[in-house]
Amino acid sequence: MDEHVIEALGKTRVRVKNGKVVEVGEPKIDYCPIFDKYRGIKKFTPETVKENIEFRMKDFGMCTKDRTVRMKDFLSFGVSEILSTLITEGEIDCVVSVCEGCGTVILTDPEIIQGTGGRVSGLLCTSPYGNIIDEMGRENVLDPENALIDQIKGTYKAIEMGYKKIAVTIVVAEDAKKLREMEKDDIKIFIFAAHVTQISRENAKTIFDNADVVTGCASKYIREIGSEEGCFRAGDSIPIYGVTESGKKFLKMRIDKIGGLKEKKDPKLPNPLI
Repeated sequence: MDEHVIEALGKTRVRVKNGKVVEVGEPKIDYCPIFDKYRGIKKFTPETVKENIEFRMKDFGMCTKDRTVRMKDFLSFGVSEILSTLITEGEIDCVVSVCEGCGTVILTDPEIIQGTGGRVSGLLCTSPYGNIIDEMGRENVLDPENALIDQIKGTYKAIEMGYKKIAVTIVVAEDAKKLREMEKDDIKIFIFAAHVTQISRENAKTIFDNADVVTGCASKYIREIGSEEGCFRAGDSIPIYGVTESGKKFLKMRIDKIGGLKEKKDPKLPNPLI
């Protein structure tokens, strides 16, 4: 089986099988300023989503055995860029992340952290590729045989490997709660929540109660709660919130690294916010 299911532009469900896009759902939103800026996409449709996925497959091998896993920064200010900075600066020991071809993986190389997370949306399931698993290091992959995606089990594995300051990327609110309960005196877990478009208000509140850093995506409830709770915020079109003191520190470290963020006049927003 060679199959991958992702939620991509506008949280559109896409299925890739044997190197071809075989299924594209309906986008949940019409417009995202990031894809407008970098790819000139003015409106999400099944056709524009398919074209973009096929572009990424050709450009860096997304969802194929030719996947490039090492990359430089793509955005000036995204979750993968922040995590790469934190590893470089010694603020964290590892990142529990997800990549096509291997599923949940424990990473310590900033270029691989960027390469696996910087240009791929929510990955729901994937198939194992031996060459990608070998490049990651088989010992770093949660389930080399099946490419399982499970951030909780991946975090337990990171702890067993001896890591103490562990950053974990999540897309599910319940995972944030479970991860916070896993902390011990000598184990610190930093939770980064992304891909939260269309999240319920209840789940958005759960994320803010437990996560350190939260992306705004096209979520109206994430933005509402972030504003209501007065969280430190960076970015205008797609805000990122530093919820805890650690989260605020992490965002400021990245801001310092890139020499500050420029304030936008009349920033474009995703449409609609859902």
